[in-house]
Amino acid sequence: MDNPYVKNTDIRILFFDVGGILLTNGWGHESRKLAAEKFGLDYEEVNALHNFIFNVYEIGKITLDEYLDTVIFNHPREFLREDFKEFIYSQSQELPEMLAWLKEWKRDCGFRVISVNNEGKELNDYRVEKFKLHECFDAFISSCEVKMRKPDPGIFQLAMGIAQAVPSQCVYFDDRIMFVQVAQRLGIKAFQHTSFESTKKILEALKVENKK
Repeated sequence: MDNPYVKNTDIRILFFDVGGILLTNGWGHESRKLAAEKFGLDYEEVNALHNFIFNVYEIGKITLDEYLDTVIFNHPREFLREDFKEFIYSQSQELPEMLAWLKEWKRDCGFRVISVNNEGKELNDYRVEKFKLHECFDAFISSCEVKMRKPDPGIFQLAMGIAQAVPSQCVYFDDRIMFVQVAQRLGIKAFQHTSFESTKKILEALKVENKK
């Protein structure tokens, strides 16, 4: 019986999102709500300003401090900038099971594994170092470095160019269905990550097929 995950393919490259699969999101709406409570901020005001400028931060056009100048420190505050930044970094946490398992699985999986993620420079660097993401990724296609972000199909095209692979040789995992669909429209076999067990099952099937 043909394996439904790998039928008629010659898979060489696995592309992964990071936030929502391996780690929590770097600075998602839940974290911003917590920040509003902790630092006494107007969440609606913060969120409106965030939505205007965060994409600019994620594609590396401004620094984290410049983002904060617009969203938080646009008028005097009773807390320190460094305390707020420390809170932002603290919101990055490892999700249960997936990261540790992937690091082990990658050792003899036979694939190159590359991240394709939307992340601002400072948060991206922190997360790579803090959680030792080099242990599970061979390369990082991060929005802050390549100056484009998902759902721009160009970021996937760039990733395939860097990997020297065609769509049929690639598999992509993301927790957001919109990004999965963008990859699928390019011909990449893409899956929505919904749980550790479901993604683990797909990856183990790919590894078995690859070793035949």
